[in-house]
Amino acid sequence: MATSLTQEQIEAVRAAHPGVFPARSRALVRWAPWGIAAIYLVWSLWFFEFGKLFEASDRVLRLLSAIVTWKDMETWNYAGIYSGILETVAMAFLGTFLASLGALLVGFLAAKNVIRLAAPRHAVRRVLDVFRGVDQLVWALVFVRAVGLGPLAGVLAIFISDLGTLSKLYSEAIENVDKKEIEGIRATGAGPIKVIRYGYLPQVAPVFLSQSLYFFESATRSATILGVVGAGGIGMIIIERFRATLYDQVAFVVLNVLIVVAIIDWLSGRLRSTLIGR
Repeated sequence: MATSLTQEQIEAVRAAHPGVFPARSRALVRWAPWGIAAIYLVWSLWFFEFGKLFEASDRVLRLLSAIVTWKDMETWNYAGIYSGILETVAMAFLGTFLASLGALLVGFLAAKNVIRLAAPRHAVRRVLDVFRGVDQLVWALVFVRAVGLGPLAGVLAIFISDLGTLSKLYSEAIENVDKKEIEGIRATGAGPIKVIRYGYLPQVAPVFLSQSLYFFESATRSATILGVVGAGGIGMIIIERFRATLYDQVAFVVLNVLIVVAIIDWLSGRLRSTLIGR
Protein backbone atom coordinates (compact mmCIF):
# COMPACT_ATOMS: atom_id res chain seq x y z
CA MET A 1 0.00 0.00 0.00
CA ALA A 2 1.49 3.36 -1.06
CA THR A 3 2.22 5.91 1.62
CA SER A 4 2.36 9.66 1.11
CA LEU A 5 5.59 11.54 1.74
CA THR A 6 5.78 14.16 4.41
CA GLN A 7 6.88 17.72 3.68
CA GLU A 8 10.15 17.09 5.50
CA GLN A 9 10.91 14.11 3.26
CA ILE A 10 10.12 16.11 0.13
CA GLU A 11 12.47 18.89 1.25
CA ALA A 12 15.18 16.33 1.97
CA VAL A 13 14.86 14.89 -1.56
CA ARG A 14 14.98 18.40 -3.05
CA ALA A 15 18.14 19.19 -1.08
CA ALA A 16 19.77 15.89 -2.14
CA HIS A 17 18.95 16.39 -5.85
CA PRO A 18 18.96 20.14 -6.61
CA GLY A 19 19.37 19.58 -10.36
CA VAL A 20 16.16 17.55 -10.60
CA PHE A 21 14.15 20.05 -8.59
CA PRO A 22 15.42 23.49 -9.63
CA ALA A 23 14.60 26.38 -7.39
CA ARG A 24 12.04 28.92 -8.53
CA SER A 25 14.65 31.64 -8.51
CA ARG A 26 16.83 29.68 -10.92
CA ALA A 27 13.90 29.08 -13.25
CA LEU A 28 13.08 32.79 -13.11
CA VAL A 29 16.65 33.74 -14.00
CA ARG A 30 16.59 31.27 -16.89
CA TRP A 31 13.34 32.49 -18.43
CA ALA A 32 13.54 36.20 -17.57
CA PRO A 33 15.74 37.14 -20.60
CA TRP A 34 13.30 35.42 -22.97
CA GLY A 35 10.38 37.23 -21.40
CA ILE A 36 12.16 40.59 -21.64
CA ALA A 37 13.04 39.91 -25.29
CA ALA A 38 9.41 39.07 -26.11
CA ILE A 39 8.14 42.22 -24.38
CA TYR A 40 10.73 44.35 -26.19
CA LEU A 41 9.75 42.80 -29.55
CA VAL A 42 6.08 43.60 -29.02
CA TRP A 43 6.96 47.13 -27.87
CA SER A 44 9.18 47.68 -30.92
CA LEU A 45 6.32 46.86 -33.28
CA TRP A 46 4.56 50.05 -32.19
CA PHE A 47 7.18 52.08 -34.09
CA PHE A 48 6.22 50.58 -37.44
CA GLU A 49 3.10 51.62 -39.29
CA PHE A 50 2.33 48.39 -41.08
CA GLY A 51 -0.88 49.86 -42.43
CA LYS A 52 1.19 51.92 -44.87
CA LEU A 53 2.21 48.71 -46.61
CA PHE A 54 -1.38 48.22 -47.75
CA GLU A 55 -1.85 51.91 -48.54
CA ALA A 56 1.27 51.91 -50.76
CA SER A 57 0.39 48.72 -52.61
CA ASP A 58 -0.71 50.61 -55.75
CA ARG A 59 2.52 52.63 -55.86
CA VAL A 60 4.55 49.46 -55.39
CA LEU A 61 2.80 47.78 -58.31
CA ARG A 62 3.40 50.81 -60.55
CA LEU A 63 7.06 50.87 -59.52
CA LEU A 64 7.51 47.16 -60.23
CA SER A 65 5.82 47.60 -63.59
CA ALA A 66 8.18 50.48 -64.48
CA ILE A 67 11.19 48.40 -63.45
CA VAL A 68 10.39 45.42 -65.65
CA THR A 69 9.13 47.47 -68.64
CA TRP A 70 12.16 48.76 -70.53
CA LYS A 71 11.35 51.53 -73.00
CA ASP A 72 13.39 53.39 -75.62
CA MET A 73 16.50 51.31 -74.94
CA GLU A 74 18.19 52.65 -78.07
CA THR A 75 18.36 56.11 -76.45
CA TRP A 76 20.06 54.98 -73.24
CA ASN A 77 23.56 56.25 -72.48
CA TYR A 78 25.32 52.88 -72.45
CA ALA A 79 28.79 54.45 -72.62
CA GLY A 80 28.13 56.43 -69.44
CA ILE A 81 26.66 53.40 -67.67
CA TYR A 82 29.55 51.05 -68.40
CA SER A 83 32.08 53.79 -67.75
CA GLY A 84 30.50 54.26 -64.32
CA ILE A 85 30.67 50.51 -63.63
CA LEU A 86 34.35 50.40 -64.58
CA GLU A 87 34.99 53.41 -62.36
CA THR A 88 33.22 51.66 -59.48
CA VAL A 89 35.35 48.53 -59.88
CA ALA A 90 38.50 50.67 -60.06
CA MET A 91 37.49 52.49 -56.87
CA ALA A 92 36.93 49.19 -55.07
CA PHE A 93 40.22 47.70 -56.29
CA LEU A 94 42.36 50.72 -55.47
CA GLY A 95 40.75 51.28 -52.07
CA THR A 96 41.11 47.61 -51.10
CA PHE A 97 44.67 47.41 -52.45
CA LEU A 98 45.79 50.43 -50.42
CA ALA A 99 43.97 49.12 -47.34
CA SER A 100 45.69 45.73 -47.71
CA LEU A 101 49.12 47.36 -47.93
CA GLY A 102 48.38 49.51 -44.88
CA ALA A 103 46.97 46.57 -42.93
CA LEU A 104 50.11 44.58 -43.68
CA LEU A 105 52.01 47.06 -41.50
CA VAL A 106 49.32 48.05 -39.01
CA GLY A 107 48.30 44.42 -38.43
CA PHE A 108 51.75 43.63 -37.04
CA LEU A 109 51.63 46.74 -34.84
CA ALA A 110 48.31 45.54 -33.37
CA ALA A 111 49.41 41.94 -32.73
CA LYS A 112 50.30 41.17 -29.12
CA ASN A 113 52.89 38.52 -30.04
CA VAL A 114 54.79 41.11 -32.13
CA ILE A 115 54.36 44.31 -30.07
CA ARG A 116 54.84 43.28 -26.46
CA LEU A 117 54.26 46.74 -24.96
CA ALA A 118 50.57 47.13 -24.18
CA ALA A 119 50.33 50.94 -24.46
CA PRO A 120 51.33 51.37 -28.15
CA ARG A 121 49.46 48.22 -29.15
CA HIS A 122 46.23 49.39 -27.52
CA ALA A 123 46.68 52.86 -29.03
CA VAL A 124 46.84 51.32 -32.52
CA ARG A 125 43.79 49.16 -31.82
CA ARG A 126 41.72 52.11 -30.60
CA VAL A 127 42.50 54.01 -33.79
CA LEU A 128 41.40 50.96 -35.78
CA ASP A 129 38.18 50.87 -33.74
CA VAL A 130 37.45 54.41 -34.92
CA PHE A 131 38.21 53.55 -38.55
CA ARG A 132 35.85 50.57 -38.69
CA GLY A 133 33.34 51.93 -36.16
CA VAL A 134 32.33 54.76 -38.50
CA ASP A 135 30.24 53.54 -41.41
CA GLN A 136 31.80 53.65 -44.86
CA LEU A 137 29.02 55.91 -46.10
CA VAL A 138 29.86 58.44 -43.38
CA TRP A 139 33.53 58.35 -44.40
CA ALA A 140 32.41 59.02 -47.98
CA LEU A 141 30.48 62.10 -46.85
CA VAL A 142 33.54 63.32 -44.94
CA PHE A 143 35.87 62.91 -47.92
CA VAL A 144 33.37 64.39 -50.38
CA ARG A 145 33.41 67.46 -48.16
CA ALA A 146 37.22 67.38 -47.92
CA VAL A 147 38.32 66.61 -51.51
CA GLY A 148 35.15 67.27 -53.48
CA LEU A 149 32.89 65.11 -55.61
CA GLY A 150 34.39 62.24 -57.54
CA PRO A 151 35.96 58.80 -57.20
CA LEU A 152 38.85 60.01 -55.01
CA ALA A 153 36.45 60.43 -52.11
CA GLY A 154 35.16 56.90 -52.67
CA VAL A 155 38.67 55.43 -52.77
CA LEU A 156 39.61 57.17 -49.53
CA ALA A 157 36.38 56.04 -47.83
CA ILE A 158 36.99 52.40 -48.81
CA PHE A 159 40.64 52.67 -47.79
CA ILE A 160 39.94 54.00 -44.29
CA SER A 161 37.04 51.66 -43.59
CA ASP A 162 38.76 48.52 -44.90
CA LEU A 163 42.04 49.46 -43.22
CA GLY A 164 40.37 49.29 -39.81
CA THR A 165 38.75 45.91 -40.43
CA LEU A 166 41.57 44.26 -42.37
CA SER A 167 44.15 45.33 -39.79
CA LYS A 168 42.12 43.67 -37.05
CA LEU A 169 41.72 40.47 -39.07
CA TYR A 170 45.41 40.48 -40.00
CA SER A 171 46.46 40.96 -36.37
CA GLU A 172 44.28 38.03 -35.27
CA ALA A 173 45.85 35.82 -37.94
CA ILE A 174 49.34 36.92 -36.81
CA GLU A 175 48.52 36.09 -33.19
CA ASN A 176 47.55 32.53 -34.18
CA VAL A 177 50.75 31.55 -36.00
CA ASP A 178 52.79 28.51 -34.99
CA LYS A 179 55.18 29.76 -32.31
CA LYS A 180 57.66 26.94 -32.85
CA GLU A 181 58.56 28.18 -36.32
CA ILE A 182 59.08 31.70 -34.98
CA GLU A 183 61.29 30.45 -32.15
CA GLY A 184 63.32 28.34 -34.58
CA ILE A 185 64.08 31.33 -36.80
CA ARG A 186 64.97 33.49 -33.80
CA ALA A 187 67.34 30.75 -32.61
CA THR A 188 69.40 31.27 -35.76
CA GLY A 189 70.09 34.86 -34.71
CA ALA A 190 67.74 36.45 -37.21
CA GLY A 191 66.61 40.02 -36.53
CA PRO A 192 62.98 41.21 -36.21
CA ILE A 193 62.59 41.96 -39.93
CA LYS A 194 63.81 38.50 -40.98
CA VAL A 195 61.63 36.86 -38.32
CA ILE A 196 58.61 38.60 -39.81
CA ARG A 197 59.71 37.81 -43.38
CA TYR A 198 60.52 34.12 -42.91
CA GLY A 199 58.52 33.27 -39.78
CA TYR A 200 55.25 35.15 -39.87
CA LEU A 201 54.54 35.98 -43.51
CA PRO A 202 54.71 32.43 -44.95
CA GLN A 203 52.10 31.35 -42.41
CA VAL A 204 49.71 34.28 -42.71
CA ALA A 205 50.07 35.24 -46.39
CA PRO A 206 47.33 32.83 -47.60
CA VAL A 207 44.96 34.19 -44.98
CA PHE A 208 45.83 37.78 -45.89
CA LEU A 209 45.23 37.14 -49.58
CA SER A 210 41.91 35.40 -49.01
CA GLN A 211 40.63 38.19 -46.78
CA SER A 212 41.74 40.92 -49.18
CA LEU A 213 40.02 39.23 -52.11
CA TYR A 214 36.82 38.96 -50.13
CA PHE A 215 37.00 42.63 -49.19
CA PHE A 216 37.51 43.53 -52.85
CA GLU A 217 34.23 41.75 -53.65
CA SER A 218 32.50 43.55 -50.79
CA ALA A 219 34.01 46.91 -51.73
CA THR A 220 32.60 46.59 -55.25
CA ARG A 221 29.10 46.47 -53.79
CA SER A 222 29.89 49.25 -51.31
CA ALA A 223 31.31 51.52 -54.02
CA THR A 224 27.94 51.37 -55.77
CA ILE A 225 26.29 52.94 -52.72
CA LEU A 226 29.08 55.47 -52.16
CA GLY A 227 28.31 57.08 -55.49
CA VAL A 228 24.88 58.02 -54.18
CA VAL A 229 26.51 60.64 -51.90
CA GLY A 230 28.75 61.96 -54.68
CA ALA A 231 31.76 59.70 -54.25
CA GLY A 232 31.89 58.74 -57.90
CA GLY A 233 31.12 55.50 -59.67
CA ILE A 234 27.87 53.99 -60.87
CA GLY A 235 26.00 55.17 -57.78
CA MET A 236 25.81 58.70 -59.16
CA ILE A 237 24.17 57.36 -62.33
CA ILE A 238 21.70 55.32 -60.27
CA ILE A 239 20.63 58.29 -58.14
CA GLU A 240 20.30 60.50 -61.24
CA ARG A 241 18.05 57.93 -62.91
CA PHE A 242 15.99 57.61 -59.74
CA ARG A 243 15.43 61.34 -59.55
CA ALA A 244 14.37 61.34 -63.19
CA THR A 245 11.99 58.40 -62.48
CA LEU A 246 13.79 56.30 -65.09
CA TYR A 247 13.27 53.11 -63.12
CA ASP A 248 13.82 50.84 -66.10
CA GLN A 249 17.34 52.22 -66.52
CA VAL A 250 17.94 51.81 -62.78
CA ALA A 251 16.98 48.14 -63.08
CA PHE A 252 19.34 47.74 -66.07
CA VAL A 253 22.24 49.32 -64.17
CA VAL A 254 21.63 47.21 -61.05
CA LEU A 255 21.45 44.04 -63.16
CA ASN A 256 24.81 44.86 -64.73
CA VAL A 257 26.34 45.55 -61.32
CA LEU A 258 25.12 42.16 -60.09
CA ILE A 259 26.70 40.49 -63.12
CA VAL A 260 30.01 42.28 -62.50
CA VAL A 261 29.99 41.30 -58.81
CA ALA A 262 29.29 37.67 -59.77
CA ILE A 263 32.22 37.71 -62.22
CA ILE A 264 34.53 39.19 -59.57
CA ASP A 265 33.38 36.55 -57.10
CA TRP A 266 34.13 33.78 -59.59
CA LEU A 267 37.54 35.20 -60.54
CA SER A 268 38.58 35.72 -56.91
CA GLY A 269 37.54 32.14 -56.12
CA ARG A 270 39.69 30.83 -58.96
CA LEU A 271 42.57 33.02 -57.83
CA ARG A 272 42.31 31.75 -54.27
CA SER A 273 42.29 28.16 -55.51
CA THR A 274 45.34 28.79 -57.68
CA LEU A 275 47.47 30.66 -55.15
CA ILE A 276 46.29 29.08 -51.90
CA GLY A 277 44.85 25.71 -52.87
CA ARG A 278 41.47 24.25 -52.07
